[in-house]
Amino acid sequence: MNEHRSLDDLRFTLLQARNPADPARGDEWRSFSARLGVRPQQIRQVDVLTQELDLGLLDHTDALLVGGAGEYSLVHPTPEVEDLATFLTRAVSGPVPIFASCFGYHALAVGLGGQVIADEDHAEVGSYDLTLTAEGEADELFGGVPVEFVAQLGHKDRVARLPDGVVPLASSARCPFQAFRLPGRPVYATQFHPELDWRDNMLRFKGYMDTYGKLFGREDALRK
Repeated sequence: MNEHRSLDDLRFTLLQARNPADPARGDEWRSFSARLGVRPQQIRQVDVLTQELDLGLLDHTDALLVGGAGEYSLVHPTPEVEDLATFLTRAVSGPVPIFASCFGYHALAVGLGGQVIADEDHAEVGSYDLTLTAEGEADELFGGVPVEFVAQLGHKDRVARLPDGVVPLASSARCPFQAFRLPGRPVYATQFHPELDWRDNMLRFKGYMDTYGKLFGREDALRK
């Protein structure tokens, strides 16, 4: 990314695997916009379920973002989700920085040779305490975060095995792998949602109450 360009000039591409009726489809776009401090129009949305993924997507963009998925998973992936994981393994060698959260984190992990499993017993939905690894404390980006910090989460699948060669950056009591980066590349991925604040997360929970209610019970889910 050209550090001499103004924030208003930057352009981002957001990959999403969300159905048209998914309540988080637009909310996610706006949340990334808010956290990045850019206008929503600076972020191009790409629907990985209907649009072809090729490295041309990296043209005329300053960073690639990979968001959540709603009804999709890397545990039982559709062909489109498999294509996303494959695309990301090619994109990490491309010219632009990459950030992937939650489902995007899973897709990148699987594409690079890691493993994602379903684990509802250790689901994290709401605000949770995370801890930096020693590598996280020394990291150029994560080193500016307190060793123990609170993050927003919403997942019932998790990475059970990291890809070979990546650098683990954070963990939680329920999920040992909360973030990683690729050494020597501006590529970061997190299980948690730095693009969300707790208000954003609460609204998303309510939109997915059928799922969260089954995991925690409706009353407990509303308290998350």
